[in-house]
Amino acid sequence: MAKSLMKGNEALAEAAIRAGCKCFFGYPITPQTELSAYLSKRMKTAEGFTFLQAESEVAAINMVYGAAAAGVRVMTSSSSPGISLKSEGISYIAGADLPCVIINVQRGCPGLGGIQPSQADYWQATKGLGHGDFRLLVYAPSSVQEMVDTIGKAFDNAEKFRLPAMLLADGILGQMMEPVEFIDDLQNTEENVKEWATTGHKNQRKHNIVNSLYLQPNELEDSNRARWERYAQMEKELPEAESYLTEDADIVVVGYGSTARIAKSAVNKAREKGIKAGLFRPITLFPYPKELLIKASEKATSLLTVEMSMGQMVDDVRAAIEYKKPVHFYGRTGGIIPKPGEILSEIEKIAGGVK
Repeated sequence: MAKSLMKGNEALAEAAIRAGCKCFFGYPITPQTELSAYLSKRMKTAEGFTFLQAESEVAAINMVYGAAAAGVRVMTSSSSPGISLKSEGISYIAGADLPCVIINVQRGCPGLGGIQPSQADYWQATKGLGHGDFRLLVYAPSSVQEMVDTIGKAFDNAEKFRLPAMLLADGILGQMMEPVEFIDDLQNTEENVKEWATTGHKNQRKHNIVNSLYLQPNELEDSNRARWERYAQMEKELPEAESYLTEDADIVVVGYGSTARIAKSAVNKAREKGIKAGLFRPITLFPYPKELLIKASEKATSLLTVEMSMGQMVDDVRAAIEYKKPVHFYGRTGGIIPKPGEILSEIEKIAGGVK
């Protein structure tokens, strides 16, 4: 199949359509606006699709809540401050055990920050996106092709484990153009019967009620425990990561998303200088690929986490290896992208200079 040269945001939108997404509700914000603009045209030309630019991010996520309750594959997208506005609704969706997909094309933060790329929403995505005891399934692709390949998995696993899934991108991935290949044809997901959906019972099953309100504490605790049992199953089944030159690495660089691409260049330069460096790239941020990281860093004496933030994933790296080895950190923030030479310099410092 021929490849197409597409911008990341637009490729994501096309991939979502092909993965069976029937509804999109969103609100424009840089640097993800092209995604919704593409869908507004694409969904208009085909039957059975709904695109709506809501009056606000709050309205958009509650529309997602309604469509998800009806068993429809539904998606929303935004960028950092817009995701914050959606956080209450995301908690409701998680509390009602509903699947959906959320795209976050991150920008510089906090506050309105800037429109340049960032990875400062890691904590928000993996630990604190809304109130209460719940998690999201979080994917962190590092190329336009990987974003295309991931969106179907996000929808499938969101439905399997009945929770919101987030694809955590950034301004680099959203705006860059790369060749992409769409392998799958349009999927028809309407035939998949969802026993929990509010699609009308026709006196053939019990009434389904979608709700996140439990006035009895015992019922709410049971609901939370059942949800966390699913999370435990996800931790067994879903962790994904890429290991590059880690078999004999003395220093393992850990990076995700677009930063991992830059770090790979630094690792190659380090190898040219005789430093045994490798790269570990988590693809799922929750569940975090702990066991895979432990295996990739078996022979390493230290690790270096590189992020476009002041340091957030570094906490999970240290916890994953149970604080048994030193974990160094290098980050740029405010929308500044780290350069390969900067990362190489940090590798050289850890290695004690060029060997």
